[in-house]
Amino acid sequence: MSDRPTNQSGASHDEVERFLRNLTRRRFFASAAGTVGAGLGVAALDSLFARSVLAQSGAGPGSGMQDASAAEAIVTQALTHAPKAKRVIYMHMEGAPSQLDLFDHKPDLVKQYDKDLPDSVRNGQRITGMTSGQARFPVAPSIFRFDHCPTDAGGIHLSELLPHTQKIANEMCVIRSMHTNAINHEPGITFFQTGHEQPGRPAFGAWLSYGLGSMNKDLPAFVVLITQGVGNMQALSSRFWGTGFLPSQHQGCRFRAGRDAVLYLRDPDGVTREDRRRMLDVLGLINAEEVSRSFDAETQARIEQHEMAFRMQMSVPELTDLTQEPQETLDLYGPQVGTPGSFAANCLLARRLAERGVRFIQLYMRGWDQHSDLPGELRKQCEVVDQAQAALVTDLKRKGMLDETLVLWAGEFGRTAYSQGTLTTSNYGRDHHPRCFSLWLAGGGIKGGIAYGTTDDYSYNIVENPVAVHDLHATMLHQLGIDHTKLTYRHQGRDYRLTDVAGEVVRPILV
Repeated sequence: MSDRPTNQSGASHDEVERFLRNLTRRRFFASAAGTVGAGLGVAALDSLFARSVLAQSGAGPGSGMQDASAAEAIVTQALTHAPKAKRVIYMHMEGAPSQLDLFDHKPDLVKQYDKDLPDSVRNGQRITGMTSGQARFPVAPSIFRFDHCPTDAGGIHLSELLPHTQKIANEMCVIRSMHTNAINHEPGITFFQTGHEQPGRPAFGAWLSYGLGSMNKDLPAFVVLITQGVGNMQALSSRFWGTGFLPSQHQGCRFRAGRDAVLYLRDPDGVTREDRRRMLDVLGLINAEEVSRSFDAETQARIEQHEMAFRMQMSVPELTDLTQEPQETLDLYGPQVGTPGSFAANCLLARRLAERGVRFIQLYMRGWDQHSDLPGELRKQCEVVDQAQAALVTDLKRKGMLDETLVLWAGEFGRTAYSQGTLTTSNYGRDHHPRCFSLWLAGGGIKGGIAYGTTDDYSYNIVENPVAVHDLHATMLHQLGIDHTKLTYRHQGRDYRLTDVAGEVVRPILV
């Protein structure tokens, strides 16, 4: 073996120097359209050299294979300490569930029924245009009973709407002191997915794909599953699982319900798999020639995406065939598990994806935006998710996968203690509330059976242990073996990261 010094991606300094000497003005601007960036686990000039290392080892166009030792070397560079988790399953409840009705038990609020929220509690904090015109802000205690769920750490209170979830309380860490900057859905969801309120940044899953790579050459590292809920639906944008300025091969791959989980994956009638292989080989050679000429990162990404699609033609049909599961497992997830696109089916599919080494699995459940008729709509939403999400955690645990799978359940913000619109003893709505809300984590080295953080008597302000979105991201990356300050990518002269310039690991919730 050569004893020449190399960079982290395996390219020698001589190769780097040759590249720089050969960098004409035209090639400079061509490659600048992509990114010649440095990030954790993908070292300087990764888009130019790391891929060529794999190609030289036989992973070029047409091979359909990834060199395991080279890929492992890249992943090893990404880890700054021993990981507790290998993968993430993130269930995003789009629309923002009410923490007051599900996780943040405030029994004394009943005494404040229909009284105006005190000015000392609101303290001039901003509200949305949907309630700013209200003459009053009547306090609306939850009409739902909370049950104490005993755990090894003492116990937590959960709503009666989540009877199945109550059974996994010992695995759950409920954070009641989350807060966010955003007060509207679009920037709120964007912030939770990308660490920034404005569009254009990479999604969390894209960062993991970039930093840690894939554990299965036949499936994407980042997969997205969507379930339609009930009530008010907020828009879902594909940029929520996009790559921003990262190379596009790291974007989330959306799986759809129905016959074709991925569009255009099946060959048209009359085209054999051998035909497709020959076509990709020719196309790969043409694209490889373009890469050698222009160093265009997006052309390289297309080569990889074409090869991935070819392998997915075999892996995806087997993955999405839930009939392979024993009846006991299907019963665990509930009666909707046989309905493609249902939350139950997507939770079972998430477990199958995790089982096959997918790095980041994102489930979106729409319909939690309850500005009116909250009791009725919340009941229906909880009926859809309760058994399935509990089954997912139970299933992971019984298969020995929960310890290495980090599960997150969250919305983009919370809900107000006061009612939006008319308040009655059986009906109310709640407006957006970013000042405090609740979410839960399980597995992946997170302490189970605990509640972390405290809010005031109105679940309006945080009084103990605040947790910001950047703190949550930093903590999750830490459990995956990554120092969040080192997972960076240089773009337009600046090193970007998921946690921007903030974020602290929430160590009290870690095992």
